[in-house]
Amino acid sequence: MPRIKAFQALRPVPELAAKVASVPYDVVNRDEAAEMAAGNPLSFLHVVRPDIDFPPSKNPYDSDVYDKAADNFRKLISDDVLQRDPANCVYAYRQIMHGHSQVGIVCCCHIDDYENNLILKHEKTRKSKEDDRTHHVLALNANAGPVFLTYRGVEQINFMVAAATKGEPLYDFVAVDGVQHTVWRIENAQPFVEALSAVSYFYIADGHHRAASAWRAGNELRHRVSGGGTGDEECNWFLSVLFPSSQLRILAYNRVLKEMNGHTVSDLLEKLDELGELSQTDNPVPDAPGSFCFLIDNRWWKLTIPSDPLFVNDPIRSLDVAILERLVLHPIFGIEDVRTDSRIDFVGGIRGTAELERLCIPGNWSVGISMYPTTLDQLMSVSDAGEIMPPKSTWFEPKLRSGLLVHTLD
Repeated sequence: MPRIKAFQALRPVPELAAKVASVPYDVVNRDEAAEMAAGNPLSFLHVVRPDIDFPPSKNPYDSDVYDKAADNFRKLISDDVLQRDPANCVYAYRQIMHGHSQVGIVCCCHIDDYENNLILKHEKTRKSKEDDRTHHVLALNANAGPVFLTYRGVEQINFMVAAATKGEPLYDFVAVDGVQHTVWRIENAQPFVEALSAVSYFYIADGHHRAASAWRAGNELRHRVSGGGTGDEECNWFLSVLFPSSQLRILAYNRVLKEMNGHTVSDLLEKLDELGELSQTDNPVPDAPGSFCFLIDNRWWKLTIPSDPLFVNDPIRSLDVAILERLVLHPIFGIEDVRTDSRIDFVGGIRGTAELERLCIPGNWSVGISMYPTTLDQLMSVSDAGEIMPPKSTWFEPKLRSGLLVHTLD
């Protein structure tokens, strides 16, 4: 079973928490991050996206960019914006978005449990992104952003979290995107350590590259310790937030296609109709698994594909994203690899179907595809089977803020 531990967090003084806390490094591009941090030198974006402090032409992977991240981090500490918690604690972290609430426990997980698949993955990582975050962790000697983990809920832990969140919070603010972030400090961490350490597996919901880079950086640092250390040094642990799966929601990860692979509109509709039940609709959001909404020629069409008894129990081939690839994207649109084909792009569910319409009417894209979201049960079934989800299968929202709680590796 995976281990967890309490830690002495570096955290902002309460009156500055809202100014410091930032979106994760990987949900915004350089220009978006620069705009968000403009006029706010305390924003943690200066730490997680230090390329915003250079001209736009700067290579974000240059060594002096990581040096800048470390300088910005040290300045927040020296200016007493970030202060060390006096005790080892865990923390309850609640997010409320559009009336939806989820509460996780912020703690540290062990890199060996990541390596030994007690912390299960569902996504392939790219070496270039791993390299980037590994350099970043080593430059800071800290985990700047948490890995978003989930587990099959335990009623006892739910009761413990409910009791811990009745007191006065450490932080409570509403970010510019309307999401409320509330953090409670739990000094009596041992009951949470024991209860969560009895859970069989944790699952990475979001943050595969953060997890992989924490593992890589931790291995490098512990090999610098005489004899490899005991395995309990801080470099063996990485910052995580553990949420019960019942509280989480996955939004759809929609698709847009650049062109129709030589098909006319009528030909394309005929080919889709052969796959199942096709009808014009005013609702661009699928209402059930196996349903897809296509934006074609400025009109929405709903396609319902009957489940294939050969694949109904297959954790991968039964996924809507896999069905779409197998029956639509490859045979009709000629897209063999969605990871590399420039004729397809992906639109996170938080942007909604309005973004598909903006891109396709009268934009530069020809077809929008609105998806039914993958479920947590499907994600965990894929992880349990040791399989990898098809690309761009899940979009978790709300995102965890970086800079509220930082784990240092010494």
